[in-house]
Amino acid sequence: MPKLSTAKGLREIQLADNIFSALAHPTRRQILLSVHYRGVCNAGEIASRFDCSWPTTSRHLSHLVKAELLWVQSSGRERIYRANTRLIQSVLQQWTQYFE
Repeated sequence: MPKLSTAKGLREIQLADNIFSALAHPTRRQILLSVHYRGVCNAGEIASRFDCSWPTTSRHLSHLVKAELLWVQSSGRERIYRANTRLIQSVLQQWTQYFE
C-alpha cells in the first residue's frame, strides 16, 4: 500500500475523487474516450458526436476540464481539447495499489 504524507495524501484523494466523480457519468466517459482516440478535438466536433444539447455538452466538458482529465486550449473563438492520459493512468494505478 502506498505511504503518503498527510497533505500529499489529501491532495491525491481529492484528485481521485474529482476524477471518479467526472467519470461517473457515461457521456463524460464517452467524450473522454472520443477525445483520446481522435487526439485533439474542438468543442463543435465533440458536440456533433453526441445527442446532448450544446449546454449539456459544455457542462460535461467543464466537468472533465475541472477534473483535469481534459486539457483545453483556446485558439481564437475555438476551444481545442486533448485527453490528459498521464493523469488518468497515474491516478488509476495509484488507486489500484490500495488493493494489492
